[in-house]
This record gives sequence, structure tokens and C-alpha cells, in this order.
Amino acid sequence: MAKVVVYTLLTTVFIIGLLLFLTPCKHNEAQSVEALITRRLGRRLEMPVFDPLVTRIERLSHEKEASTVEAVVKEEKDDMFDEYFSQERRLNTTMRIKFLFPLLDGAPRDGFVSLKELQTWMMQQTEDNMGYRTANELELQDKDKDGVITFEEYLPQFSREDIEKNEKGHGGAGWWMEQFKNADFDHNGYLDIEEFNNFLHPEDSRNGDVQRWILRERMTGMDTNGDGKLEYKEFSQNAYEMYKEFAKFETEEDENVPTAQLLFAELDRDKDRFLVADELRPILHYLQPGELSYAKYYSTFLCHEADEDKDGKLSLEEMLNHEDVFYKAVHHEDLDDEDYFDHDEL
Repeated sequence: MAKVVVYTLLTTVFIIGLLLFLTPCKHNEAQSVEALITRRLGRRLEMPVFDPLVTRIERLSHEKEASTVEAVVKEEKDDMFDEYFSQERRLNTTMRIKFLFPLLDGAPRDGFVSLKELQTWMMQQTEDNMGYRTANELELQDKDKDGVITFEEYLPQFSREDIEKNEKGHGGAGWWMEQFKNADFDHNGYLDIEEFNNFLHPEDSRNGDVQRWILRERMTGMDTNGDGKLEYKEFSQNAYEMYKEFAKFETEEDENVPTAQLLFAELDRDKDRFLVADELRPILHYLQPGELSYAKYYSTFLCHEADEDKDGKLSLEEMLNHEDVFYKAVHHEDLDDEDYFDHDEL
């Protein structure tokens, strides 16, 4: 089974490409967003899903493939899904949006869904999906069924001799062991489900050791003189350009983005005129975006597509007028009993 590998540059370039596509009035809107978000980059970035019901049906499909749960699927479908399906077995997205709208309109409850509310919703769906996938992977790899993962269980291809050699090159036993130890927050030699989630999704981890490891990996291509830190020139020509692309997109105005000099000075806490990995942590999600960052920017795409009056928020009417934006895949699939539940990608 393929293991998780961190492809830092490819992932960042991909999401920057998505940002360029999303920037209003600057790019060809006929370009296929589906092609962008389903592109494989060594490891797949999961496409954010707007409706948890679609996620639930997709999970049941995978569970059915993995075991004999036809009865469970039928029971779940009958009890939970039928009211949202038409007689033609198509998901009633109008009813679903009407049901979900008050859940999204949370802070404040003003009859609109703001960009922030939509981002919060989409990031929560993504976080739940990451947790679900982590739980499945733990169950699959936990050979002795003790509820935790050891290095040997997850990476059995490395022998004890490999581990002792401690090869630190990308993908070597030492490289993986360092990542494993960083995720092992309590240093007990194995990973519980939260630690395993940090191991599988390091870009989205809140663990400081994992974040520093990610940044050291990210700095490898920026640190041209190989001294393990970034001087101003290295920062301005590499890290700052990545940061600027995301910051411009978030603020929508170039003048609101701090200059390279100002940002460098702000990050350089000890004022030694160099930046080490720990000092770059405040801009980690700009330099190495993960699935949560992806969900955040995908939310901006959804809002931009459905916001007819460009007031920065969505009314129920606007969302209903653009159901296909929120349910792109569903609107292209027949939801009959067998094909829908056997479909791998929604």
C-alpha cells in the first residue's frame, strides 16, 4: 500500500494555481475547476465536500466494497437518505441546501452565509474527513489491534538494519523515523489516533515539532548556501514570493500585503538577521498549505461563483440559484440504487 509522502513544492504550486484561477476577473472562468482539484500530485489532495450527506454516502460505498454491508447500506439509506431523494433517485439538492443553510448561518444569524462562515463549515467538513480516513488507516495498519500504531506496523518495509543505519535522505528509514518521532507527542514510541493524524497530515498539524520538521523540509530548496537558515535575500526570493501569492488573494489588495522587509523583520524574533524554521511557523500555511488551506480557498471559489450581487455573502436564494456549484459531481451522476452507492468519486 502506498504510504504518505510529503511533496512540498508540487502541493504549493498546485494550490497557487488554484488561487490564480479563483482571482476574480483576471482569468478564464471557463477553465475547468474539476481538472484543477482532481489533479494528482504524488499524493492526492482530497476535494472538499460541501454536504456531509454526500460524504456519508461515499463512505458507505467504500465500506460496501470493503465488506458485506449491503443490509447496513440499505438500512442507512432508507432511514436517513430517502427524504432527500426524488423518485428518479436523484439527490434533492434544493432540499439539502434549505436544510443546511441555517447550520452555516451561525455567527451572526443574519440570514446570510458570510465567506468566513462558509470557510469554517468547509474546513470542519475537511477536518472530519481527515479524521475518518486516519481512523480507517489506523484500523488497517494496526496489526495487533491495540489501538495504536508502531513504526514497524506502518512501515514494515524497513528492517532493523535500515533503522539502525538511520538514512536521512528523503524517503529513507531515518527520514521516516524523524517524522514518526515528531508526531509522537508523548514520546512513548507509538502513535495514538491524534498523533497518527498528525503523521499522515503534517501540513495541517498543530504539533510544533511536526511544523518545524515541515518547515525544515520546505527550507531545503530555499537555503541556497546550505547553512540551515534563511538570510534576507533567500527569504525575499523564495519564501516571500510564496507568501505574497496567498496574502494578495486573502486581502484582494496588493497594498495590504506587508513588504518583504517588514515581514522579515516581524518574523526575525531574535533580530540576528536570519530566519530559522521555528521563526517561519507564523506563515507555515502559506509556505506549505494542506487540506485545510485547500478547503479555505475552495470556499472562496464557491462564494465567488454564487455571490450574484458581489456583497461578500450568500443569501439562500443565491445558493439555490447555484446548486450546481455546491453539488457539481452530484449533478452529473444518476443516483440509482446500485450505481450511486458503488461510485468511488462524488
